[in-house]
Parts: sequence; C-alpha cells; structure tokens
Amino acid sequence: MTESTLRVENLRTHFFTRQGVVKAVEDVSFSVGAGRILGLVGESGSGKSMTGYSIMGLVDPPGRVVAGRILLGGKDLRTLAPDEMRKVRGNRIAMIFQDPMMTLNPVLRVDTQMIEAIQAHADVSRAAALERARDALARVGIPSPQERLSAYPHQFSGGMRQRVAIAIALLNKPDLIIADEPTTALDVTIQGQILFEMQKLARESGTALIWITHDLSVIAGLADEICVMYAGRIVEHGSVDQVLDAPLHPYTHGLIDSVPSRGRRGEPLRQIPGMTPSLLDLAPGCAFRDRCARADGACAEDPALSSPVAGRQVRCFHPLTQSAVA
Repeated sequence: MTESTLRVENLRTHFFTRQGVVKAVEDVSFSVGAGRILGLVGESGSGKSMTGYSIMGLVDPPGRVVAGRILLGGKDLRTLAPDEMRKVRGNRIAMIFQDPMMTLNPVLRVDTQMIEAIQAHADVSRAAALERARDALARVGIPSPQERLSAYPHQFSGGMRQRVAIAIALLNKPDLIIADEPTTALDVTIQGQILFEMQKLARESGTALIWITHDLSVIAGLADEICVMYAGRIVEHGSVDQVLDAPLHPYTHGLIDSVPSRGRRGEPLRQIPGMTPSLLDLAPGCAFRDRCARADGACAEDPALSSPVAGRQVRCFHPLTQSAVA
C-alpha cells in the first residue's frame, strides 16, 4: 500500500455555545492516498462538512478542533501557526464549495482572481500565471479559455462558475482537494460531466480527493472508498463496492434502501424512521438506536469501531450480515 497523502486521527471538533457543547465531529479517523477518492456520506448535520472545514483550518469561533491529528504528508496541520497554515491552504490543500460564489469575487475578472491565487504561493511573472490560469480552465472543459479569462463571474452559467472554482482549486497542483457537495445545485448533465472530469484529474495528477455529499448515487460512480457519518461519527468505512453492495450498519442500509430503485417499481419508498438527534443533547450510547430496529439494551453503551469483515469497519453492536441485507 502507498503512503497516505492525508491521515486524520481521532479528530474532534466542538462548538462551545451558551446552551452547551455541540460535538460536531467526534473521534473521526480515516486516510486517503494519492490519486484516490474518498467519499464522506451522511444526512445534513452528520458532521461531514465540518470534517472538511476542520482539515482546512476554517472552523470559526465558538467552534474549534479540540483533539486529534491531521497529517498531510506526515506533518500535523494542527501544529502550524496561522501564517504557515495560510501558505498550505490553497497551495497543498484546496477546497471546492457547494456555492462557487464562495470562491469567486463577483467584482473581479476571472483572470485577476486566478493570477492572485497563483502569485500568493509562487514567485512567477504575471504572464506565466496567466498561462497557467488558461491551462487550468481548459483542463476543466471551459471552451475558449483565453476569452473567458477576461469575463466576470456573473457572465458564466452556474455550471461554468463551478468549473472555474474547480480550476482555481487545481491551480497550484495541490496534494489534496476537499469537495463539499460542489455539484448539488447543478443539473444532472453538468453534474455528470464535472464528476467525470474530477475523477480523471485525480487519477492523472495524483491528487487525493475527499468528496463530501449526501447523494449515494454520486459516490457509487466516483469514489474508491466511503465513510458513512452519523451524528458526528463515522459509523461505517470500506470500499465503495463493498459498502453499497453489502452494508453492515443499519443506518447505511437505511440510506441505500431510501434511494428510488427501478427494481421496486410502484412500491412506496422505504425511509429511516425518526429524526437525526440533536448534537447539543446527545444521550450516551449509540446515537442511532432510537431509529434502529435492531437496537437492544447493549446499545445503551457507546459502540467502538470493529472489523467483522476484512477491510471493513463498522460502529455497531449488531452489524448486518449478508443474508440480512438480502
């Protein structure tokens, strides 16, 4: 196995509010290697986006990373001073947001923004930076990149703006890109094109990619591995084929079962009963037990990650078997 580009160990990110402590990310560990794609999946509020922000060092008060290590190439990002972290952010690691206007300044031309992003991390001339910017736009499939450089963000469609945001993330050839649901607001055709391009870019450039989403169909065709998150914790981890074909955690099985299927034409959609618990007042024990048909007295304790199957991890006292899934 190759050395991991990123290794996250026992990450904890808490928000200290007047009402109490919100444990948004609790004991999260995973790794992703060069050219590999890891999917972080879960419902809204599961902690997947906050995990990405924690890696990037973008957690604002009253939140902060309280424990764990974030190792990029063996260097713990938590030990870096703010000015050192700024040199890493946008250079060795980059983030693509769901809304491209979080990346783009509406009053600056695209070439100005891209040149600034390059010259902030590399001592190159404006002409060299402009050439690199043009090549980046071409790589993400933007036609006539030379002309598009002189345009403003409002002159692009939503899909094109997202491509520009992806191009900016690729400018400095980062070791790691974190993509936070960047295709959610796009139509299916544009979404498919961007997913194909991102997968191709990761393979060709060796960039590690973390793709954060609630959409299992996106992860199925994109990722190599998948981490399923619930209530701030990873509840299942394994290869994307293994997890989606034979889920071990009841929550993962419920997510897959709630996706419309052509094999059950006319049948009502199955759904997970209940609601996601509040992280502000999370009772001890398995956070999923009130929504789980397999829960019993043992679930009043916190389950640890176990490996009932080789290459798989699950946080459950009663993991599903192959026969139970079928």
